[in-house]
Order: sequence, then structure tokens, then C-alpha cells
Amino acid sequence: MRDLGLARGRFALLFAIMLVAAAGNTAMQSLMPSIGRELGIPDLWVAVAFSLSAIAWVVAAPHWAKLSDSRGRRALMRRGLYGFIISNLICGSVLAAGLAGLLAPTLVFVAFTIGRAVYGIWGSASPPAVQAYLAARTEGEQRTNALAAISSSFGLGTIIGPALAPLFIFRPLGLSGPLIVFAAIGVVVLLLLIFKLPDDTPRGSAQGPVVSYPGLGGGAGSAEIAARPRGALRWRDPRISGWLAAGAIGGHGQAAALGVIGFLLIDRLTLPLDSAQQWIAIVLMVGAIASLLSQWWLIPALRLSPGELIIWGSLLSAAGLGVTGLAGGIYGITLGFALASLGFGLFRPGFTSGASLAVSPEEQNQVAGMVTSVNGVAYILAPAIGVALYGLAMPLPFLVTGALMAGLALWVSLNPRLSVRAD
Repeated sequence: MRDLGLARGRFALLFAIMLVAAAGNTAMQSLMPSIGRELGIPDLWVAVAFSLSAIAWVVAAPHWAKLSDSRGRRALMRRGLYGFIISNLICGSVLAAGLAGLLAPTLVFVAFTIGRAVYGIWGSASPPAVQAYLAARTEGEQRTNALAAISSSFGLGTIIGPALAPLFIFRPLGLSGPLIVFAAIGVVVLLLLIFKLPDDTPRGSAQGPVVSYPGLGGGAGSAEIAARPRGALRWRDPRISGWLAAGAIGGHGQAAALGVIGFLLIDRLTLPLDSAQQWIAIVLMVGAIASLLSQWWLIPALRLSPGELIIWGSLLSAAGLGVTGLAGGIYGITLGFALASLGFGLFRPGFTSGASLAVSPEEQNQVAGMVTSVNGVAYILAPAIGVALYGLAMPLPFLVTGALMAGLALWVSLNPRLSVRAD
């Protein structure tokens, strides 16, 4: 086992804080297509609720990252868990009331949106505090190992969340059961944090990175955490503008596809809502596993340059999205979505490492914040756009995003600025 520079019990607790946030959020994402159909809420409203949560996350996350020194990392971890627990309780309670016929769908949507906003605003406090806590207590190789290991918790959570969600569907809560159960899990983690992590006096200062909105197959990022440099790195800087543009294009394609895959499974397979959740969970888990395998196995084995990762990742995702949109059965949809996720798993590290390699060591913290912003912004409009396209024609969002990714591969291959090779 790698030396993480921290007691195993303490590291396990920090890992659990990150894991429960990612698992709870992705479990809710996997449930919402079925819940929306059960309540009769328009598909677009479901996407808008998550878009508003992503906006709140993108706005609030930089604020919490800046406070990771002055307010204490442990205090911010507690605040993030409070946001996670309260959000799940609000959303779970109003959904249970709506499913029981006690609240009208419009009121359910309004209350659910408020609950998601709570998560976006306060839930975003935990991840930067966890990473800053680790960075301030570790050095050198220990820091690298610890940050890489804690970052993997987000990816693991994207598998665990959809996997556990169907197991927590029980009477009388029904589809709202997983939200209540994840809130209870959050309470357990919060109590462990309060009683088992008393020390908040770091050996050194470190500002936590802004962590992108947790999504299926996404990661928390593990860039080196350091003090913010004096010079301001501009978005239009020619060294990074192309990489950030590529990240924004591909990120929107992935977020749009994720926003409609659940609806596609329900409609294409004509599944009853009581069994649809199991198939949605299986497809999302397969996609998350494929994405993580590409990052943990393919990238180290192939040793492609950042530009090549974007090109090949975009082409694979384009092919997978096309198969997903046109497939007529569960096998074709699962295979296509896995192929698309494999491609996105190559694409994301490509534009991230390309932007990082393009700037000096002193600018790494700034470019990491920009990359994270790009990842988060993709979840603001893309899911709603994907659902709107889905309303016009079932395969349309997958074919459009597939064409978008193919165009991205062509643009990157013809752009001489995006030719940085990894060292």
C-alpha cells in the first residue's frame, strides 16, 4: 500500500466524505428519470433542477476553496455534509409526498429545486476542504499519493451510487427511499467526522482546489495544491484557450448524453417504472466503469499525448453515442454507452493535462481552477439542451453530441497549438 502520510483511519474518514457526496449525487441522477415519469413532471423540468444545482455549485465552490485556510478545513467538511444531508432530506421528503399524492407535481418540483440548491451551495464546501486538509499534512510523494487516492473516491462513488440506489427502493418510500438512506449515511459520516477528526491544526498552509460538480464517471481532480500565484492567468491566453475550448465542447457533449440516457432506456425499451431503475443503474455503472478503466489502465498503457487523447477519446465517444442513439435493445444501448464513456474517459485527462503542460509551474493552481470551472459549467445548460432535443426525436441528442465530438476530433487534429506531448 502506498505511503499516504496520514493515519489509515483518518484517511478512510476523509475518503468516506468524498465518496458519500459523489455516490449520493449520482444515485439521485440515476433515479430522477423514473421519479419524473412517476410524478408526471416534464422531462425538461427534471434537467433544469440539476442545472440549477450545478449553477449553485459553480458559484459557491470557489468561495469555499478560498476559505479552506481561514475558516478551518474540518469546519468546512462539516458544512458540506450538512448541505448534503439537508438536501437529501428535503428532496426525499417532498418526492415521497408527491409519490403519495400529497403534493402537486409543481410544488414537488419547486421544493426539489430548493433542495438541490442547498446541495450546490453548501455541499461544495467539503471536497476542497478535504484536499486542503491532506495537502497541509503531507509532503512530496506522500502528498501526490494521498491526493491521487482521495481523488479516486469521486470516480468510485459514480459506480457505487447507481449500484446501491435500487437496493434502497422500499415501501412506503418507494423511489424516494435512496435519498433518505443516503441522508442517513451522511449523518453517520458526519458523526464520525465530529468525534474522530478533532485535529485541525495543519503543518502547513494550503488552499483547496475548486472541485467540479460531481457527475457520472467524473473525478475530483488531484492537481498539486499550492498558494495562488500573483500573476493572473487569462482565459484568452493562447497557451490554454484551445485546451479550455476543447474541454467545454466535449464536456457539454458528455453532460447532454448523461442527461437523457435514463429517459432513453425507459422509452426505447418500454420499461415499467418499477423495473426501469435497475436497468438505468446497470447502464450507468457500466459507463462509469468504462470511464475509470480508460483513466486507470488505457492512458498509462498507451502513453498518448494530450492532443491524441482528445482526438481518440472524441472519436470513440462519437461512435458510442451513435450506437446508443440508434440501438434498439438493452445490449446495444449498454455497449454504445460504455464505448462513449470509454472515449470520454480518454478525452477529459487529455484537455486537463494539455492545459497543465502549457503553463509554468507557478500557474498550475490557476489553470486547475479554470479546468474545474469548464467541467462544472458543462452541467448548467447541456442536460436541459439534451432533454429538449430528446423531445424532438429520441435519437437526436445522441446523434447531435456524436457529431459534436467527431467535429472536435477534426478540429484538434488540425490545430497546431494543441500538440503538446506529455513528458
